[in-house]
Amino acid sequence: MTPASIHPATPPRRRAIALGATAVLAAAFALPLTATAALAADDTGLAGSDLYVNPWSTTLEAAQSLSGQARDDAQLLGSIPSAEWLTSGTPAEVQAATDDIVTAAAAQGSMPVLVAYNLPFRDCAQYSAGGATNTAEYEAWIDGVVAGIGDRAASVILEPDGLGIIPWYTTINGDSEWCKPAEADAATAASDRFSQLNYAVQALKANGATSVYLDGTHSGWLGVGDITDRLMKAGVADADGFFLNASNYVPTERLQKYGSWISQCLDLSQHTWWQPQWCASQYYPADPADFSTWGLSDAAFAQAYADTGRTADPAEMAHFVIDTSRNGQGTWTAPAGKYSDAEDWCNPPGRGLGERPTTETGDALIDAFLWIKVPGESDGKCYRGTGGPNDPERGYEDPAAGQWFVQQARELIELANPAIAPLDCHVDWAPDADGTSAVVRLAGDTGDRFSLSFAVPEGQTIAKATRATVVQADGIATVSGTPKRTGNAPDTVVHAKGALSTPWQFLLDGRACTS
Repeated sequence: MTPASIHPATPPRRRAIALGATAVLAAAFALPLTATAALAADDTGLAGSDLYVNPWSTTLEAAQSLSGQARDDAQLLGSIPSAEWLTSGTPAEVQAATDDIVTAAAAQGSMPVLVAYNLPFRDCAQYSAGGATNTAEYEAWIDGVVAGIGDRAASVILEPDGLGIIPWYTTINGDSEWCKPAEADAATAASDRFSQLNYAVQALKANGATSVYLDGTHSGWLGVGDITDRLMKAGVADADGFFLNASNYVPTERLQKYGSWISQCLDLSQHTWWQPQWCASQYYPADPADFSTWGLSDAAFAQAYADTGRTADPAEMAHFVIDTSRNGQGTWTAPAGKYSDAEDWCNPPGRGLGERPTTETGDALIDAFLWIKVPGESDGKCYRGTGGPNDPERGYEDPAAGQWFVQQARELIELANPAIAPLDCHVDWAPDADGTSAVVRLAGDTGDRFSLSFAVPEGQTIAKATRATVVQADGIATVSGTPKRTGNAPDTVVHAKGALSTPWQFLLDGRACTS
């Protein structure tokens, strides 16, 4: 993205935000995808926790209408933790949606990652326009999220683009930014944004078990001093830190540097006579186009600490998280001169998944690598400066923002860095004609016994299974038995009390399967 300090009159090439559903979610289960410890009852931070996997996610919902490779891809991506987006609704509606997610995660001892995305004039009323209509409405909505979390553990990604795109804002360098919606009051719109975010941070952090991260943009966008100043105005001192790269493609190595500089700039500016505008960045003394020069900015921060007499202590500094959902191949460079507006943020071709979500990052300042953007969901209809409707780089029309994008999901998996293995087991679930039972056949290594777990909708009870035992708790049914391998005989037949729905996700002996 173009930093406003370089081209203040030009809208930056921004990221698209998928508008995730906020429908009521049934209880769910977490997959053992990382070696992290389970969330302890007294653990109030994101770092060190298992991440929640939603078995009723929009990704797995998309899989239900797909077949073949496209279905397998969606089920693979749906087996990996992604954030849950809260984007609209009344305070009561968002409270209910939040409560469902957090309840499901708490039942499994895992950490839900929620994206709160409802600011007035979000995305400067562009592709992801919407949000609350005024400050009072926004604060009431945030109160709904807070009530939905209650006193339980949750991590909140607070307002992607909320600090990168501010209406009627004048930067730390005195530049007037491009976002100037006519409906917003030019005199108060920017200060309202900071007031709204401060309120949200304070309200969410009133529960000590909630971790909150503010928008830190990414290293292809704002300079370190500019975003540091915005974070301070937004109340980062009372939050856990900031997030980087939401819905974008910047390589992790650049974001690690950028995030560490923001954290250092915050530390110096909050605790010494240092000022944010003096902070080194990716733009100076480093060269943004030459990563080998970024050590120059490292050295500048080391000198700033020496000059102020302060010692950097990660325990006292703002931490950050990185969205690695699509940055495995880095950013896309459009063919020179081909497009009047390449929209390099919008469904760029040839991208790949990045690091898997984990809270074991090996860096004291990085609390997690997360999939904030749901990989496989479209950024929107990309025209790249043409009249559309086709995406000229792809030769066909892209799905609307937030809709499943089969071709992009395949690209992300094929080009994942690190590489990702396909799911190695399969569950054939064939409902009987009476609608109350299903024949189940398993493909994959189960040994002498199998344990098959799946989420069931509220009100549904799995009554029994042939040659197997059934345990149901917190919305999860677990069927355990001895596999039958003669011919095409079923491993078990599952019977429900009343109508039996088809699960969206199966765990066979703890690992996710296609179905």
